[in-house]
Amino acid sequence: MRLVLDTNILVSGLISKAGPPGQLLAAVRDRLITLVTSREQLAELRDVLGRERLRPYISIADARDLLATIDAIAVIAEDLPEVSASPDPKDNPILATAIAGEAEFLVSGDKGDLLALGSVQGIGIITAVEALARLQNKT
Repeated sequence: MRLVLDTNILVSGLISKAGPPGQLLAAVRDRLITLVTSREQLAELRDVLGRERLRPYISIADARDLLATIDAIAVIAEDLPEVSASPDPKDNPILATAIAGEAEFLVSGDKGDLLALGSVQGIGIITAVEALARLQNKT
């Protein structure tokens, strides 16, 4: 399964390894999922992981490990298209990543904007729980 994991899913996966986002990260590490990302998302992820308020929840070592894993195994989408589908302009680069990376799904916890869209250019936007259910049905 080829997925884009929204930055909120990646961060949540580090905070709660046993929860659905953490299980998705484990599936990425086990290569049960092909992770699609972009330079734009990686820049956002580095910014978020560097925030001091996350330090009590995410160790520097865990943040570095995640970034190294992504660098080693993720598919990097290039030439992102211009997208203006989300009411929140900050979400459009992640939608563009899913489109350019030919993802099957974009997994997000953003109920107000991304999940409310339902899909973008035929790519479903689903929750971590839904992604896990689909992954379990494929294995």
